[in-house]
Amino acid sequence: MSDTLVVSISGIRGIFGRGLSPDVIVKYASSYGDWILRASPLKPKVIVGRDARVTGEICSDLVISTLLSQGIDVVDAGLATTPTVEMAVIKEGASGGIVLSASHNPAEWNALKLLNSDGEFLSPQDAEWVISHARDDARSWATYDQKGESSKADYLTYHIDKILELPEIHSEVISKRDFRVVVDAVNSVGGIAIPALLERLGVRRENIIELHCEPTGLFAHPAEPLPENLTEICALVRKEGADLGIVVDPDADRLALIADGGVYVSEELTQVIATSFWWKYHKGAFVTNLSSSRAIEIVAAETGNTTFRSSVGEINVVEEMKRRDAVIGGEGNGGVILPALHYGRDALVGVAMVLQHLVEENTSLSGLVRSLPTLKIVKMKTDIGTLSPDALLADMAKKYANERISTIDGVKIDFAEGWVHMRKSNTEPIIRVYAEAPSSEQAETLGKRFMKELLEG
Repeated sequence: MSDTLVVSISGIRGIFGRGLSPDVIVKYASSYGDWILRASPLKPKVIVGRDARVTGEICSDLVISTLLSQGIDVVDAGLATTPTVEMAVIKEGASGGIVLSASHNPAEWNALKLLNSDGEFLSPQDAEWVISHARDDARSWATYDQKGESSKADYLTYHIDKILELPEIHSEVISKRDFRVVVDAVNSVGGIAIPALLERLGVRRENIIELHCEPTGLFAHPAEPLPENLTEICALVRKEGADLGIVVDPDADRLALIADGGVYVSEELTQVIATSFWWKYHKGAFVTNLSSSRAIEIVAAETGNTTFRSSVGEINVVEEMKRRDAVIGGEGNGGVILPALHYGRDALVGVAMVLQHLVEENTSLSGLVRSLPTLKIVKMKTDIGTLSPDALLADMAKKYANERISTIDGVKIDFAEGWVHMRKSNTEPIIRVYAEAPSSEQAETLGKRFMKELLEG
């Protein structure tokens, strides 16, 4: 296994011990600490939480000790979902937060996900400052009498309380439906958070069937909630006659759903279902990224709402949401972002919205899915070797200049019956090609066509 470290505006991610080593963790944690001290020089406070990866505690200890050594107070949130840490930053009025989680990456990976004082991921400019400063050996270290103070706190109850305080969510109404729910949390923090949320929403404990909910960090299957990884929960939903299955990734910011009968619901539809619910109460703008399904535009047209697109990446979606004063947003990877709660992908609030929607529509999840647009997405990549990705994408933009086209993040071309989005990778000599069409065959044909055109011009 080769050394692997991926440094980007999304965080510092790598294989523990082979790229993400203790000295690397200290280097980037202290660079972040210096960034915090620039903005909050007077005794700042940072929230640190982690998912259940087996390296989580040691990584967290390194981060906490580093920040304390810089004179920064730290609240150790322990095992906590990413959205819970984001909300904790807001609750405490903290200067920032760090989440130790490599999201859907395999168990040998870990990462530092960096938050600002709003509980949001760092802006591209701030992230670049931290990355650049990490190359410099200079650091701000505290003297013995100025070291930071540490404390511990659990914020899950607070997170759930704030969800239940949303005037659109009614646990007493949900409880009357007597849902039977299977939960797959891939042996991480969602195994603590989702059952606790369901109980507070009125789902009886005996009706919550847990699958891989022990937070051991030993993932029972690949952590990304894709259909090929979820055959076990699909079978269990079917066997138990459950109303639905809930699947979250290791840090519980992505939500995938299994319909009654054990049928996988595309992650692309999570934000569509949640937004359909929210638009019943709050008309307005919705923002998602360029690679997410067109289904949301179809629903928006039917309900008299508007949609906008941003570059790929949660912080890009959030910044566009603020520009558009969006009432809701998300990403097609199962992300739901509700500004009424906080500006971050949050599987917990997504679950609450889905259950409330099912009750109000008096339907099953399979019935709800049947009422939504049926589109298929394929995700491909093409190796470009030594060719310039920027030049290849520029050629495609020129070639299709007369179509509906966006170049804010690679090249996206919207056709009447589908779309294709081509983006360069920041870490590999490849271009990613996403395509959507009414059928899998059409989407596959569209994606293959553009992979070929990229290389042939």
